[in-house]
Amino acid sequence: MVYFVSIAALIALFAIGTMTPINMGVLAFAAAFVVGGWLSGLSMEEIFGFFPGSIFTIIVGITLLFGIARVNGTVDLIVAGALKLVRGKRWAIVWLMFFLGAGLMTMGSVLAVGMLAPVAMPIARRYKIDPLLMGMMISHGVLGAAFSPITVYGAFTNGWLESAGLPTNPLALYLIPLGLSFVLALGLFFVRGRDLIGSGGETIDIDELTRPEPSVGSTPEPRGNALVAAGVAGGKATSVSPGAGQAVMSAPVPKTVAEPDRLQEIESTGFTPLRVLTLAGMIALLIGSAVFQIDVGVCSMVIAAILLVLAPNKHKPAVNDVTWSAVLLVCGMLTYMSVLKANGTLEFLGEAAASLGSPLLTALILCYAVAAVSAVGSSIGTLGIVLPLAAPLLTMGEVGLVGFVAAVSFSAVIVDVSPLSSNGVMVLANAQVSDRDAFQRSLFKYTGYIVAVAPLLAWLVVVLPTSM
Repeated sequence: MVYFVSIAALIALFAIGTMTPINMGVLAFAAAFVVGGWLSGLSMEEIFGFFPGSIFTIIVGITLLFGIARVNGTVDLIVAGALKLVRGKRWAIVWLMFFLGAGLMTMGSVLAVGMLAPVAMPIARRYKIDPLLMGMMISHGVLGAAFSPITVYGAFTNGWLESAGLPTNPLALYLIPLGLSFVLALGLFFVRGRDLIGSGGETIDIDELTRPEPSVGSTPEPRGNALVAAGVAGGKATSVSPGAGQAVMSAPVPKTVAEPDRLQEIESTGFTPLRVLTLAGMIALLIGSAVFQIDVGVCSMVIAAILLVLAPNKHKPAVNDVTWSAVLLVCGMLTYMSVLKANGTLEFLGEAAASLGSPLLTALILCYAVAAVSAVGSSIGTLGIVLPLAAPLLTMGEVGLVGFVAAVSFSAVIVDVSPLSSNGVMVLANAQVSDRDAFQRSLFKYTGYIVAVAPLLAWLVVVLPTSM
């Protein structure tokens, strides 16, 4: 009964939150209190303990830091540098973002999408590149490299295999998801980037950036919002428009398309001391999180506070970039998913899939199960449940161990392209589009495609060949 109500509540809050302007986080908190407290017998102290304080700090800290970078011109300076690096080739810009995202994640940075989305999405607007193509290429690069041995995902997966006494292959567990993600990115590029292919070696004058552009509508376009959820939690977030039922992008931000002289002014002033300090802070955050394992939320909040103190009046507008509606959503959803884990619902779902007779069929169902659950919950949390449940299946020897682990890991993480994930919300928040509702619907449709295709791709390409 508890399992049925827990699953029904999850479906209901997702449906209501999608079809109405109600923030899904509010519904998730209510479901956590009702399902967790009244039906599952959890105390209020336990439920409050599920609140993801670290994720809250990360989202606020990273959003604020990139808001500062936007206000003082650092983001625009990075945009100009990126354009010069690829010499104005539109197709090269798209693939640059994929490989740059993969490289940053390979080094262990949980900030990769947060660092690239505020830069890449304005480029997509100005270079007339499909924003969905640009955003998803970044996400595929980052998510494909999520199982590098030095990332939290890679360390967790390899650590579990060792603790379970099973053989491990860190290089294969890293390269297989990366290769599968590259296949998806390549397919997306050929489907949505046909105009870039047809343009051949066409380049765009970098000076175009400083020419006046007509304003798109009267609503200021968001820019520089970056929400990052730590890999350790696989946190989800979103920030979208009413009509789709999620958090509202209501924070006022300056209009950029109506400022034709802004980039020209920034390029003429170049690396001012404040921009150098901002870049240094961003690099320090990257190195600190990747190399020294410093808490991302704490580090970003401290760096943002220092920059605010150094230029309080100039950086004051950056506080408006903190999208509290997204904070509410991610914290609510993670709290409810923790309740489902505590009352055994997630374990129940995993056991139901594992109880099927055919090992290969069970492997396919598990890939789809983790993809569906991870699309609205914690990726690494889902892996933490599914992998132990799959241990009996792996010890039977009928399914290739490394292939299955790589496939189920890939299926759990690749769905973070969803606008319910931190990666998707960063793409959505920074998209320079005239119709945000339509773009949000496109993100949801693409997520559905990934949920349907990615597990099957991993099963056909990896699980079947390694199980014969």
